[in-house]
Amino acid sequence: MTFKKLVLFLIFFVGQFALAQNDSIQYLEEVKVSDSQLKNFSNSQSVQKLSDSIINKNQASLTSLLNYNTVIYFKENGLGMVSSPSFRGTTAQQTAVIWNGININSQLNGQTDFNTISTKDFNNVNVRAGGGSSIYGSSAIGGSIHLNNELRFKNNFSNDLELNYGSFNTFGLNYKLNVSDEKFSFQGSISRNSSDNDYDYLNTNRKNLNGQFYNNSFNSNFGYKINANNFLKIYSQFYQGQRHFSLVSPSDSKTKYVDFNTRNLLEWSSFFNQFTSKVKVAFLSEQYQYFEDITKENFTYGEVETFIAKYDLTYDVNDKIKINTILDFTQNKGKGSDIQHDKRQIGSASLFFKHLVTARLQYELSVRKEATSNYKSPVLFSAGANYRFTDFYTLKINGSRNFRIPTFNDLYWQGAGNPDLKPESSIQGEIGNEFKYKGFTFTANGYHIKIQDMIRWLPGNGGVFRPINTNKVSIYGVEGILNWNKKTGNSIFDFNGTYAYTNSKNEETGKQLTFVPYHKMTAGFAYSYKKINTFYQHLFTGEVFTQTDNNPDKTIEMYNVSNMGVAYNFGKKNNITIGFKVLNLWNEAYESVENRPLPGRNYNLNLTFNF
Repeated sequence: MTFKKLVLFLIFFVGQFALAQNDSIQYLEEVKVSDSQLKNFSNSQSVQKLSDSIINKNQASLTSLLNYNTVIYFKENGLGMVSSPSFRGTTAQQTAVIWNGININSQLNGQTDFNTISTKDFNNVNVRAGGGSSIYGSSAIGGSIHLNNELRFKNNFSNDLELNYGSFNTFGLNYKLNVSDEKFSFQGSISRNSSDNDYDYLNTNRKNLNGQFYNNSFNSNFGYKINANNFLKIYSQFYQGQRHFSLVSPSDSKTKYVDFNTRNLLEWSSFFNQFTSKVKVAFLSEQYQYFEDITKENFTYGEVETFIAKYDLTYDVNDKIKINTILDFTQNKGKGSDIQHDKRQIGSASLFFKHLVTARLQYELSVRKEATSNYKSPVLFSAGANYRFTDFYTLKINGSRNFRIPTFNDLYWQGAGNPDLKPESSIQGEIGNEFKYKGFTFTANGYHIKIQDMIRWLPGNGGVFRPINTNKVSIYGVEGILNWNKKTGNSIFDFNGTYAYTNSKNEETGKQLTFVPYHKMTAGFAYSYKKINTFYQHLFTGEVFTQTDNNPDKTIEMYNVSNMGVAYNFGKKNNITIGFKVLNLWNEAYESVENRPLPGRNYNLNLTFNF
């Protein structure tokens, strides 16, 4: 069945099914967020929600937000350059990024560059630890990052404009508009970030050369209430950026990277009796141009267009049992300087089940199977439960099988791609302990992950690197997440902290994977009094190995980095805020990739208008 025929069939089928209902129950709260599986089927795993107040304290990039507030480790090729995560000791390709319920990892290299995403364009950001492939498909092995836009149907009109300027001629702008009533809902945002990025390397006489960058993003989200039981939503996002890659040596050729990404999602939601029906149609595109020498016009390029059709049906058997099934069809078309094959199609079916046995005990099950001619797909599953012993303590247990599919580059790279690759697969289990007391929340998780058929590019005949299924990896670790807040009179106190111990070993060599620290810790404290707001945040990252043999002479040293800021609200309605931040407060010389130093102490001034 072709893509167009499948879409038409789904729309026709659901249209007949939904519009025929007249005596339906209205589930207005379900309309707000497109990613309903995150709420309904993640009860046995750790989900960390990053609030607006936390988002506003950090720089605009998703890297900054997650690096200073979660257990995820990041390596950056310099400020604003390529940023890759390691979640629970896995690779960058094994962390999924979910935009309004759609997996947006690159089809070319399998990962998301976290410096290309502005957190200001979303209502909330959630971090889901552990396997999620049975829900979100490829890449959700270490965990997933969820970027959501909420559409509310109530009378509202608001404008927010944020301007900031800082060291190295760094400029940022974000404008957001929210307009809604009981029938329509609209959100729009525009972001611009740029920097000369010419900071000095601490303890040297060198400067960051050829590091300038800029990026622009535009977001538009629209919701229409057709009637009491049918809602139409459209999400759109456009991103365009240009980065000059910093030089390792002043004599190196100057390079740059230009990328343009679009994401569009149409969703029709219907609520009738005990059923919730959703039809989703999405179109995603990613394009890049790489200039190996910016003095010349020659460049290499890559481009992938992705079509997605998804039908999601949920049946509430009663107030204790929920059943959800999803049918999904994805088609990728790629082309580029080094891609020799341009198309693949993937179909999948998923089934989810949740049972609230008692007020204290619930369990959830899920299974997923994909079908494609490009690779053999295993049956994916997840099973978990949580039990609330008391109001103070809740126990969570989960086990799952997850995978990551080969990328276009892995399969079809000219002269090196391997069409016989198998998906990476993993089996994992985790135990979570959640403690709550008054304003305190503490979560302690332990996990174990076994990964096989990891895809690595290794030298073959003639020294040509080719991707093959090779390593087995065993990972275990513990995580702690602490939150505390208290209000006393006009004073508000907030504290959040995280800690992760990660042991991620290649089973064949017994060596720790590269760029996976054994230890990472974050801490943040905020204090507000009437119109004044202050914060302090700290990041500790332990030593990481840069070579697979764990050569002790080839490591990146541990580092401690702190930021501090103060803001003041004024105006007749406290609708204007002026703030000042000091980044890398203690002027720490550090890097997360060898020969790619990050900035020393620098400053940022910001002004926000709320109308």
